[in-house]
Amino acid sequence: MSTRNLLVELFVEELPPKALKKLGESFSSVLAESLKASGLVAEGSVVTSFASPRRLAAHITQVSEKAADKQVAQKLMPATVGLDANGHATPALVKKLQALGENESAVAKLRKEHDGKADILFLDATQAGATLQEGLQKALDETLAKLPIPKVMTYQINDGWESVHFVRPAHGLVALHGDTVVSISTLGLTAGNTTQGHRFEAKNPVVTLTSADTYAQQLADEGAVIASFDARRAEIAQQLQAAADKQGLKPIEDDALLDEVTALVERPNVLLGQFEAEFLAVPQECLILTMKANQKYFPLLDAKGKLTNKFLIVSNINPADPSKVIGGNERVVRPRLADAKFFFDQDRKKTLESRLAGLARVVYHNKLGSQGERNERVVTIATAIAQHIGGDGFVAKVAQAARLSKADLLTDMVGEFPELQGIMGRYYAQHEGLADDVAYAIEDHYRPRFAGDELPRSQVGVVVALADKLETLVGLFSIGEKPTGDKDPFALRRQALGILRMLMETDLPLAFDQLIAQTLSVFHGDAEVAEAIQTFCFDRLAVNLRDQGATAQEVDAVLSLSPNQLAEVPRRLSAVQAFANLAEAPALAAANKRVSNILKKVEGDVKAEVNDSLLQEAAEKALYLALADTKPKADQLFEAGDYTASLQALAVLKAPVDTFFDEVMVNAEDPALKANRLGLLATLHQAMNRVADLSKLAS
Repeated sequence: MSTRNLLVELFVEELPPKALKKLGESFSSVLAESLKASGLVAEGSVVTSFASPRRLAAHITQVSEKAADKQVAQKLMPATVGLDANGHATPALVKKLQALGENESAVAKLRKEHDGKADILFLDATQAGATLQEGLQKALDETLAKLPIPKVMTYQINDGWESVHFVRPAHGLVALHGDTVVSISTLGLTAGNTTQGHRFEAKNPVVTLTSADTYAQQLADEGAVIASFDARRAEIAQQLQAAADKQGLKPIEDDALLDEVTALVERPNVLLGQFEAEFLAVPQECLILTMKANQKYFPLLDAKGKLTNKFLIVSNINPADPSKVIGGNERVVRPRLADAKFFFDQDRKKTLESRLAGLARVVYHNKLGSQGERNERVVTIATAIAQHIGGDGFVAKVAQAARLSKADLLTDMVGEFPELQGIMGRYYAQHEGLADDVAYAIEDHYRPRFAGDELPRSQVGVVVALADKLETLVGLFSIGEKPTGDKDPFALRRQALGILRMLMETDLPLAFDQLIAQTLSVFHGDAEVAEAIQTFCFDRLAVNLRDQGATAQEVDAVLSLSPNQLAEVPRRLSAVQAFANLAEAPALAAANKRVSNILKKVEGDVKAEVNDSLLQEAAEKALYLALADTKPKADQLFEAGDYTASLQALAVLKAPVDTFFDEVMVNAEDPALKANRLGLLATLHQAMNRVADLSKLAS
């Protein structure tokens, strides 16, 4: 059956820019999948997505006018229900056949098939394939229903009576199969072959499409529109780089901003603007944020990453004389920068310390009090942690940084730009002459803010960040605010991962359970809450380690021992992975699992002690001697922190362990003999499971 290419476009008013990329991807993918499900799209078909501020479109290759007919077997009912003793149709069968558009004459065509319990009646029939018009109408309805619309609008269609619900008012629909219009409709629109070009730049305001395959080229040539989101994005990136290179500068990298600007223009034109150099006295983070967030400009940086007074504008028009466009944008940005300078100047008139009293008037949580109360808890927790690490000077810096860490929440700058919290605290602390590690700790205590984010730059910052995240995690758990399913309104999973990363990557001498217990004491929590927090954190750690490539068994082997020094976890995991690659590993893991099961069944504790005078069998003597030789070496390597070598030293135990289980009866009738053999197994178990529980590696 011959195929042609299909083009479907929905022309609308300006779509929400932050949602456009997802809307375009969803429109094309759902449309194509629905057509494939109807049998209208050939294998190897290529789907191309288009999305601009005023259109969503999809180009799909190898689309048939009609899907192939197919044979279907309609399951009816058990033969005993559908046929009487004489083989005639029962009323139930007649009714079923009529519902399928058949009559009693179809009884002769019925087929019986045994399903293991009874004979079932089947009707074999030919199902006519869907026409393109039918399949495309169904696909379009499904596509619009599944669009990830952030907020739905309600508006009246052209008849002035009927209201429809969509992301933005729609004004045009195109459906072309080759050069033929497919008769479909939606949102009060009927498909045709015309669309509209750029609002101001188009050669022809209305573009009459020749065929599905000329869509992108005609829009570019006649309509001055780059319809492809990806092509438009690449064009903007190229123009930004070219304009920056002319100045010997570089544009700031921001994928989210690039996506948003791509969703705002149909034919980009990058222009250079600038502002007064005096504004550069304001922290560059403030200027960059106001230009990006409010104006969608791309600030330009010098070779050292320092902000300059030049920026790039992505315009949607290309006038012969761009000076008015540039001048207009420069006039618009100037008051924004002036506001930032005013906020910065005003904020520096008050010290951070003087703002602390105001935190008592800021609600943190109705069950946990104000930000002032929270701040006091963070100071208490941070001071306690610092006392485990350094001397009085270090403790004093940590306490000062913790006390001032939230003070910038009450500044004008952070009030205007909440994204600058911490950053402004650092600037204001430096302005007051505070030590750099205190100032940077104020900024860094929010780190890591997301997966892959940098950790705090100093130990002072790490301690304050730990205290801040511990206070949040433990405090909310203590009042029952735990994440459930996909819901995590307080981002506790992120807080937990931040704590875990700092403990693992900074090698601080801090025991995890003690940190939880110490923090919990501030909230007067109990052991049950501590256990819930530890389980939650280790679950997050397990997921994170698996995401990094470790197997579930390897992770379980390490974490089942609940290691308190989390800095050891990566080394232990690496050791387990190296051990798992040894030829002896499967047998030793299986033996370890067997030992664990034997010891679990024994009432009371089994001491890892052996009386060599009670050893009788050659195999148990051989295992005892092998352990006596191997265990001290493995233990010495373990104490030295060489976990990989410690585990690999155990490989020599494979042969004596295998022989022991082949030749020795552990549960001997003689109680003393049995106890001694259990003691030998306990010694083996102890030797094998210091780094990780190797039984978890057994399949």
